[in-house]
Order: sequence, then C-alpha cells, then structure tokens
Amino acid sequence: MSLRLTRLAPALGAVVEDFDLSQPLNELARNQIHQALLRYQVLFFRGQDLSPVQQRDFAAQFGDLHTHPIYPQHPDARQVMVLDTDAYDLKDNAIWHTDVTFIETPPLGAVLAARQLPEQGGDTLWASSFAAWDALSERLKTLLEGLSATHDFTKTFPLKRFGLTAADREKWEQTRRDNPPLSHPVVRTHPESGRKGLFVNAGFTTEINELPEEEGAALLAFLFAHQARPEFGVRWRWQAGDVAFWDNRSTTHYAVDDYRPLRRIMHRATILGDKPV
Repeated sequence: MSLRLTRLAPALGAVVEDFDLSQPLNELARNQIHQALLRYQVLFFRGQDLSPVQQRDFAAQFGDLHTHPIYPQHPDARQVMVLDTDAYDLKDNAIWHTDVTFIETPPLGAVLAARQLPEQGGDTLWASSFAAWDALSERLKTLLEGLSATHDFTKTFPLKRFGLTAADREKWEQTRRDNPPLSHPVVRTHPESGRKGLFVNAGFTTEINELPEEEGAALLAFLFAHQARPEFGVRWRWQAGDVAFWDNRSTTHYAVDDYRPLRRIMHRATILGDKPV
C-alpha cells in the first residue's frame, strides 16, 4: 500500500495520512517513508500516541541515534531529548537553525513529538535549503561553492546561560572539550538525492573561513536572511499527538517563541548522519 500524502507548500512539507508510528515498520513502509522524506524534506503525522520508547524505536529504524550533550534526556529513553520551557529557556530555538551542526557528522534527521502545547502559539517553521540555493544567482553560487564555514556549539549554548550550576558548568565544559569548533562546506551536496543546498545556519555558524571577517559576516547575514524567505518554507501549527520527521541535511527550522508564560514540552529523537561534502 502506498502512503497517502498531502503536500503542504511548493518548497517542502507533506502530511502523511492515517499512519500509525507506534508499530514497527516493515521494509516497504520504511522505504516509502524514506523516499517521501527525500522528496518533501519534512513529514507530519497527526493523531499519534507515541511513548518515548516508541518514538526512539521509530527513529532508530532510520539510523543510529544521537544523545544531546546539553539538553536533558528522557528517563525511559535516553536518546529522546526533552525540550521543556519550564526547565530551560529555549529562546535560542527561536532562530533559523539546523540541528547539531557542531559535530563532524551532523544529523540525518530528527523526529519531534508534541507532548504539551500552549493554547495558542508555539508553531514551528521549516525552510528548504535546496530552494534557497536554487534561488541564488549563478555568480554567487560560484563563489559559495569554494567556501567553508566554522560551526560552534557555544553560539547557541553560551556558558552564561547553560553553566549556571556547578553540574551544568561541568557538563558544558566537557561538551566544549568534546566539540571544538569545526568546518563544513557552505554548500552541501545531499548524499542521497545529489541536490545542492546551503549548509549554514544562524544557530551554529560563526564565520566563513576563506574571507576576511567583515566580508564573511556580511555574506553570512545575507545568507541567513535569504534562507528565511517565506517562499522557501512551511509553517506547522501543532496539535496534541503530532509528530514531525525532517531531513536535517536539507532544511532549517524555527521554533516560534510567542506563548510565554505558557508551557511547551516537545520530545526529539535525533538520527546521526554523515560528514557533509
């Protein structure tokens, strides 16, 4: 049986209709979801009732899972990260970012489940890095293809906000030792589709290595603004039981921070990827 898919926007995004993520996938279903992910870049599933263990097990069918070095882990499934606004100030998610690009093999994708939602607000936006690349001029593309950029976890996780207790400071310092700044290409070729996309993000990219500081900063500012153009994106209004599965190699996303002081809890399982080229 083929997946029932409803496209959401021209650039990316589709809803998978009437699909139960709590059950193990057979090979056909796994391949269909995988192909849909490559085509639509972010998939949405309504009406799910996943436990953290089931969420972990679904994500693990697509690759090895990452354990986040800063955010807390769920006690039932340590590979599931807990994003709870009562525990952490998550304002740094309210920027366009690609997850965990501060490691050598950034995630292939992520599975995000809504656990507790505010009455209004708390939407998430995704944008296609392919669409952003395709819209650039040929002259700028030629320049960008020869460049690399530095990614640093401290840009989103500064010590002054994530080292408030002795235990948190120790965790932060260990993460710093384990994850020094590293470089990725500014333009990434997707390892499966072969499509090119921008691979810089406001969450972790700090500089362009081959340019003087001021020139690099100006170029990054342009690219960050360019990626956020609405025609490259889709906006998702969460409902209880929703799950999103996105290709982290070809998208950026933005968690809208418009619901304070209400509480929002999300669980994320993150699938490791490969070294960008």
